[in-house]
Amino acid sequence: MIEAVGLVKTFGDFTAVRGVSLHVPEGQILALLGHNGAGKTTTTRMLAAILAPTEGYARIAGYDTVTQALEVRRIIGHLTELPGLYNRMRVVEYLDFFGELQGVPKKLRQERIEEMLQRFDLWETRRLRIGEYSKGMRQKTALIRALIHNPKVLFLDEPTSAMDPHSAKMVRDAIAELKQAKHSIILCTHNLYEAEALADNIAIIRKGQIVIEGTSEELKRKLLGVPLYRVQLNCSLETGLPSRLAEMVEVVEQGERSFTFRTEQAEQNNHRVLSLLAEANLEVTTLSEVPRSLESVYLKIAGQPQDNEVNRDEMEQSLKKQRSRAKKSHNFSAAADASDAGEDLAAIAEVSEQEEVQKKGALK
Repeated sequence: MIEAVGLVKTFGDFTAVRGVSLHVPEGQILALLGHNGAGKTTTTRMLAAILAPTEGYARIAGYDTVTQALEVRRIIGHLTELPGLYNRMRVVEYLDFFGELQGVPKKLRQERIEEMLQRFDLWETRRLRIGEYSKGMRQKTALIRALIHNPKVLFLDEPTSAMDPHSAKMVRDAIAELKQAKHSIILCTHNLYEAEALADNIAIIRKGQIVIEGTSEELKRKLLGVPLYRVQLNCSLETGLPSRLAEMVEVVEQGERSFTFRTEQAEQNNHRVLSLLAEANLEVTTLSEVPRSLESVYLKIAGQPQDNEVNRDEMEQSLKKQRSRAKKSHNFSAAADASDAGEDLAAIAEVSEQEEVQKKGALK
């Protein structure tokens, strides 16, 4: 449903995306993780037929994002991290306007608008202007706008940002239902719990390149090693563990009433461990896998951001050169690309400023 091969995007002398390849089958969700400025937004803009790639190609439901851009835009829904909303319009008017732009018949538009506003707890406030909405309510409005024409492919950038826990769960449930209905989704998020709960596969992008991809469990095993298991006992281990245990598993930690071990063949060896402990009259209370977070995987592979991955001075200089060359040659396409890149850079800057304000607030 979503296919990208060798996508490259340059803005003047700056390369924002370097050879990204993706495949998202029908009814699956891919979570795209990465620091601000890693290349997520530029990648999704190419997939959404907003930006043309410098190299490589992408197809959405078989449509080429360059030669069949209009067809692509008709079948996708795109929620950006900083959605532009028409604050003077009432929410019903706004959604009706975008539904009409997407070619949804009037009767169906009205049904969809009521259904979605009810679903996301906005029906009672439908007569308010969008400018009167809270940030979380505006985010839900932008999500409904992306869903109004029931697209088969969705690009969702931070869909639950600024939402309270109840609203965020409501949106996550809606995304899960879309998956069940065979929609294909790329989810860009910094919420690692959300990524792990929703995504079939996770890709981590750094400096414009996908550095690793797989299921959550595959990434944990690949980067964090063989899983650990903890056994809690109902008695003391004064006499120590049975000697035969070392032949089955690698014990890495032992406490007064518990021990932790590592094994590559959990399905076989966990049962054998329990049987051996029972023979030794050591009553087991619990045997469980030691939790390993996606955050540990992410930090191990992505590391710490350095000024948001993007060297802003380098990108700004490249954009100035590209705009200058475009004006001289009357190349409006190149000028538009430079403008889009400027928007990406401004978005990165705005997010970074918000993060700095939050950090200062936390320190106070």
